[in-house]
Amino acid sequence: MKKTVGIVGANGYTGSELIRLLAFHPHVTLSFLYSRSNSGTKISDLYPDLTTVCDQLLTNQTEDVDILFLCLPHKESQNWLTQNPVKDETLVIDLGNDFRLEGNFGNRNFIYGLPEINKKQLAGVKSIANPGCFATAIQLGLLPLAEKGLLDEIFTTGITGSTGAGQSLQATTHFTWRNDNISAYKTLTHQHVDEILQQLISFNNKEVNLNFVPWRGDFARGIFTSSTMKTDLTLEEIEQLYQDFYAEEPFVTVSSRAVDLKQVVNTNRCVIQIEKSGNVAVIHSAIDNLLKGASGQAVQNMNIAMGWEENAGLNLKPMAF
Repeated sequence: MKKTVGIVGANGYTGSELIRLLAFHPHVTLSFLYSRSNSGTKISDLYPDLTTVCDQLLTNQTEDVDILFLCLPHKESQNWLTQNPVKDETLVIDLGNDFRLEGNFGNRNFIYGLPEINKKQLAGVKSIANPGCFATAIQLGLLPLAEKGLLDEIFTTGITGSTGAGQSLQATTHFTWRNDNISAYKTLTHQHVDEILQQLISFNNKEVNLNFVPWRGDFARGIFTSSTMKTDLTLEEIEQLYQDFYAEEPFVTVSSRAVDLKQVVNTNRCVIQIEKSGNVAVIHSAIDNLLKGASGQAVQNMNIAMGWEENAGLNLKPMAF
């Protein structure tokens, strides 16, 4: 018997991306697609690429399901759960930031869903807080060093595609503004910094200073981050550290070749490259912000929690051209 799935906020980027993944997942069936603003509309009318893939009607009604994904704007998941009680036995995966720092909500204790560090804790759980997109890319680039207590002062830049801003139209997502343009935003104050530090400090066993400057890129999807720090380790020692840390992880690759977004866009992969000059190292990491940074990682977390193969429904190919 396939497990039933409901998606709340199915009309947004992360919700529709979940539909694309789950429509072909071997262990689930889509039960309902919830949307307040587009109830009564076929999802394939909003996203014509879903024609023949999923033609279900969006609805403002819910039903009991085995697995529930919350793809709501940040700070709305708590309100939705308060107004729409969910059975304790339902697996709830929140793609917002409501439970990443404080995971307790009623009878639920949300586990932070970065599989590369919390896989054992995720097995069999009923509440998962999916990490943020920048948080995923930056943490995967730094965790092997944090595990050895080697992080002190870090300077990180990261560039993201326009889908990272969500579906709602904004001045900085207009094509005429975004095309052939680039800009920094939320310099040193991005909302993912606290989330990143919470994990890194617990691994590093001492304080970490993260100076993060995010950038808006003139492309639709993908995140590329570069973290700079001082270290006495050789390049070979750092690369071996990373190879050992991610040896059993199906979606993280440590590369000795230059990284670019086309290696990861349309996949659930993270590719990491390390460079070093003198006593300064730079860790590059690249992901697809809608997949490994959101919906793909949510499916990966679902697979782990349900005891299925970790890559079920996630054997995706990158778009090289």
